[in-house]
Amino acid sequence: MKTTPVTFEDLQSSVIAVPPLCRNKDLSLSKSQNNRLIKHMYKGGIRTLLYGGNANLYNIAISEYHSMLRMLQELAPEDMWIVPSVGPMYGTAMDQAKILTEFAFPTAMLLPTLFPSKPAGVATAVRHFVEKSGIKAVLYIKDGAYITPELAADLVNDGLISWIKYAIVEEDPKKDPYLKKLLKLVDPNIVISGIGEQPAIIHMRDFGVAGFTAGCVCVAPSRSTAMLKAILNKDYAAAEAIREEFVGLEDLRNAHSPILVLHHAVELAGVANTGPVLPLLSGLPENLLPKIEKAAKALLAKNG
Repeated sequence: MKTTPVTFEDLQSSVIAVPPLCRNKDLSLSKSQNNRLIKHMYKGGIRTLLYGGNANLYNIAISEYHSMLRMLQELAPEDMWIVPSVGPMYGTAMDQAKILTEFAFPTAMLLPTLFPSKPAGVATAVRHFVEKSGIKAVLYIKDGAYITPELAADLVNDGLISWIKYAIVEEDPKKDPYLKKLLKLVDPNIVISGIGEQPAIIHMRDFGVAGFTAGCVCVAPSRSTAMLKAILNKDYAAAEAIREEFVGLEDLRNAHSPILVLHHAVELAGVANTGPVLPLLSGLPENLLPKIEKAAKALLAKNG
């Protein structure tokens, strides 16, 4: 596992994949299936894995956290950078911060929540997490009410943030007042588009952010990697053509749950057995699965 500090080169060297966490029928962690999924992504050029919302870490037990971290550390290739998440609640994040001191992960992400939270309280929680864990935090901005651009900039300026995952959804991503303001206050080189392939071209080309995270990359890592390379090479026509390949599965995620559709898609495509989803979430209705399977297999077929 890669343990060096986060750099701009790291953020641009790979799509930041946000995979599901594979579980057995009894909800225990499946080391073999997580290994299978990691190998699939690694073969497709992915070198950074962020375990967060798609891994349903919102609902993980503190008692399972250490074993999950140990498993991911053991499964990661030497040049793969693993980013675990903590929280979203303050007490949970503080307990997880202590556990993280036993490992060498260079950063971890605070999962966002709007209830019960206030922007100033989020900023305080980040400060306390960094102090207790000894590592910088990934700040995940998913809603403008979660934290203000000014408070985010204060955390960056105080050296507490490794990078920012920006994921506020706008009807027109070209018109994004929050992102525009944020990038006036912080270096765009530490900001990552956090909503998958769909707005990645606009965020990187028009706003100048460093890279993007994605979920469907778990199905088609080679295609998502090719899209990142095309954007970095300013070949936007090629990047747009690749982006279109992800629309079918992404539309299903947007319509029925980004986390749950991806969880099913990885298994239905034959990439890895993700198993049952950890409560408080639950699996999607059976009548949706054929549509997800068709879209997932079509995307996987393009992966090569």
